[in-house]
Amino acid sequence: MIEQFTLPEDTTNLPEQPGERTGEWAAFGTAVQFLTRLPWPSSGPASPAMLSRCPVYFPVVGGMIGVMTSIVLVIGCLVWPVWLAVIVALAFEARLTGAFHEDAVADFCDAFGGGWTRDDVLRILKDSRIGSYGALGLGIAVALRAGATLETVQQAGRQNWLVWSSAVIASSAISRFVVVVAMVWMPADPSRQSLSRDIGRHLTLRDLFTCALWMLPVVLPFVIQWPLQAAVCGVALVPTVWWFMSLVRRRLGGITGDCLGCLCYLSMVLVLLATAARWNP
Repeated sequence: MIEQFTLPEDTTNLPEQPGERTGEWAAFGTAVQFLTRLPWPSSGPASPAMLSRCPVYFPVVGGMIGVMTSIVLVIGCLVWPVWLAVIVALAFEARLTGAFHEDAVADFCDAFGGGWTRDDVLRILKDSRIGSYGALGLGIAVALRAGATLETVQQAGRQNWLVWSSAVIASSAISRFVVVVAMVWMPADPSRQSLSRDIGRHLTLRDLFTCALWMLPVVLPFVIQWPLQAAVCGVALVPTVWWFMSLVRRRLGGITGDCLGCLCYLSMVLVLLATAARWNP
């Protein structure tokens, strides 16, 4: 999925080619194509500059994914028990995204769990097979997300779908914003073709600020409905992201697409766990 968006070595001043899509709408469409399997109408390939800018819209696309997952969950709760509706919704999202981040979780756990040296980690990251670390890590991650979502729905009440769906949508948007933060924070591993190297290598602090502005209206309902939980999420995400990035820097020296995908899923789980916590047991 990543390879179809590979860029030339230098896109800073690369001239646009005839027929290439340009502009913010092209950047947004590229983000949709990258993060989902949704068909997106286009009259030609996106320009390299727009490919580099598309991560600015990752939180918006993440919010869209969260909305669609929430709709499936709301409908599922009408006909099934909540736990079964949650599983159906997560299965729908996996199909919608092509299990993009789930695959990254499995690869990351295999590589960092079974690799002792930098070369071992990179070699395992390239291996499409899933080992014991990957299977266990992915299973635990999906189970935590499903359990946290189930508890969130039950705490808010099945009928209060606007309340608990705001948490599902916010977790999807915030996690994609964390990915953009990571791409700005740490340089990509130069030895490996990856999302961070090809898509977001020219992101700036100004792009990060714009990305945050796009994210705000998506997460605002969550902040209003769950103010304490939103505050806890913000406090918890900072050390978690710092620890994760420090681990990647120490083991690899640069970020890769699989690391970013795993960080995205970890952030989703963290937001939902904070929302599901019983602050007044």
